[in-house]
Amino acid sequence: MFANGVIFGIDPLVSQGHGAGDGRRVALALQRGTVLAALLSLPVIGAWLFTEDILRLMGQEPALAAAAQRYVLVQIPSVPFFLGFSALRQYLQGREMVRPALWVVLAANVLNALFNWVLIFGKLGFPALGLVGSGIATALTRAFMGLALLYLVRVFSLQRGAWIPWSREAFDPQGLGAVLAIGLPVALQVSLEMWAFGGSTLIAGKLGATALAAHTVAMNLASITFMVPLGIAQGAGVRVGNLLGAGHPLQAQRTAFVAMVLGAGVMSLSACTFVTFRHGLPHIYTPDPGVTALAARILPIAAAFQIFDGTQAVASGILRGMGRTRPAAVFNFVGYWILALPLGAGLALRTPAGLAGLWWGLCLGLAVVASCLFVWVWRRGPASWHPVASP
Repeated sequence: MFANGVIFGIDPLVSQGHGAGDGRRVALALQRGTVLAALLSLPVIGAWLFTEDILRLMGQEPALAAAAQRYVLVQIPSVPFFLGFSALRQYLQGREMVRPALWVVLAANVLNALFNWVLIFGKLGFPALGLVGSGIATALTRAFMGLALLYLVRVFSLQRGAWIPWSREAFDPQGLGAVLAIGLPVALQVSLEMWAFGGSTLIAGKLGATALAAHTVAMNLASITFMVPLGIAQGAGVRVGNLLGAGHPLQAQRTAFVAMVLGAGVMSLSACTFVTFRHGLPHIYTPDPGVTALAARILPIAAAFQIFDGTQAVASGILRGMGRTRPAAVFNFVGYWILALPLGAGLALRTPAGLAGLWWGLCLGLAVVASCLFVWVWRRGPASWHPVASP
């Protein structure tokens, strides 16, 4: 996810270049994103080679650590395919072509299920490989995604108008640095958020199995609904970038506000759903009465959480479209790591609030992140934009 966040550094370069009609700039952004995808594959693979050792150091059972190592090792060849797919997807998305990646991902989900069925359980004449089979299935799916999207680009000439032959410019350190300057804060933002929610699960685990299960149910429901504002965020980032590249900052500002209202509005409907069906939704996951009752008590808190989550997701997308990614990383650090986790852990572990206290802490952190991002877009958003440097 960190490496993938770095690749997102090409977003404003592509979208703004497309809006300005500068195909050369767009092509260079893709080429530099591809170079970084190849380079970033190396540290990712290097880290995965030590999976078992790291898990043992974290106190995991030796047998589980060894199994995790086997599961990860067979996925190593797929890392460059996945990061290459990410670079190509962002390139197409910034040029307002989102359907090719959509079709590839839909096909990949079907193939992933098929590969898992065949390789885990030994169907169609293949040996039953269990956990390792699942890892191989994931690797094959990632390879398919990268190759299939490249195939569609070549067959339908989707690169037309935004491609130049490979040259030394693609490897220019200054040009790669421009992508890193935008992408590293995105990577940090994504990682801080991911680690924060992972940390919240560790805290919930200290409250017992029932609390952990209820937390997982609520978190999974929140993750599903989050996909909608995430899509809006991607669209907002592209549209803002296109308008800025075309020299229309006031229209981009209007687009930004419309997108944030849309993100918050959609998540308001999700919030109403969480409150109205708080007793029924947990039963989709488990019949355990203790888990469902506890999940029902925290879903109203998750409802408030939804509105803030939608707002911050869209605002972060807008900042990516502008090429101004550092504020989101700073706000995420403060909101999650200075406020949400310490407060949530204190309420959960040291007061009778328990799991509800943890979720109130997360809700407060998200509220701070969303509020800071909203004010930043309002005061220093697209209307006050100046171009992203493009060596």
